[in-house]
Amino acid sequence: MDLSNRTVLIVGGTSGIGRELARRFAAAGSTVAVGGRSPEALSELADEGFGAISIDVTDSASVASARDAALARYPELDTVVTMSGVMLLEDLCDPAHFEAAETTIDTNLLGTIRVIDAFTPHLVQRGAGTFITVTSGIAFLPFPPMPSYAASKAAVHAYSEALRAQLDGTGVDVVELVPPAVDTAGQEKVNPHALALDDFATEVMHLLSQDPTSHEILVKGVRVHRWAEREGTYDDLVAQRSKALAMLPSRQG
Repeated sequence: MDLSNRTVLIVGGTSGIGRELARRFAAAGSTVAVGGRSPEALSELADEGFGAISIDVTDSASVASARDAALARYPELDTVVTMSGVMLLEDLCDPAHFEAAETTIDTNLLGTIRVIDAFTPHLVQRGAGTFITVTSGIAFLPFPPMPSYAASKAAVHAYSEALRAQLDGTGVDVVELVPPAVDTAGQEKVNPHALALDDFATEVMHLLSQDPTSHEILVKGVRVHRWAEREGTYDDLVAQRSKALAMLPSRQG
């Protein structure tokens, strides 16, 4: 992937990994717009020189409006990154967890699908372009305190595989970015092994620039998750990660 002349929309890029990748794409020479819900964050990004587009991926009308705004301003848009996501703890013994599950699936999975559906006709009509979906190491090695998060990311992985197969021959590529824990959005407080954001972004941009670009962008820190079943470490790692169930309020005290 030539990163020097792309026109990129990063949906859910107002903070954390998305915001850093926006800066990296821009530094490489691409034109970058960022979509998100926070007016304050969008204003800050506009001050940095990014396009700022309001979008709520849980609202189909908002997604359609954002698409129209993005294509009106950036008719040469060729790369759409779907970053929007929430990570919520759930105690599956408490029926109240369903609200968190519903929010997670609506944002992480259905939100991704809404964005892809909105921009697929444009990219197919161009005959060239790239969707970058964002999953997680947790898609391949569940983190038991966040069951719906794991399920949603596993679903986005499967959806990305199907999308790539269906778009084969159209000129539109599908690349899946698989982050490990990265020291942003509070991850550094719960995981001392979280990868430094700067190191993560540097490795991601290096991997994206490879020719050909891999279907899965796997930084070194996530490969232990991605290949756990193949390497025979899956059961032991899930058991180890299950110790984090102590984080649940019902298991404290």
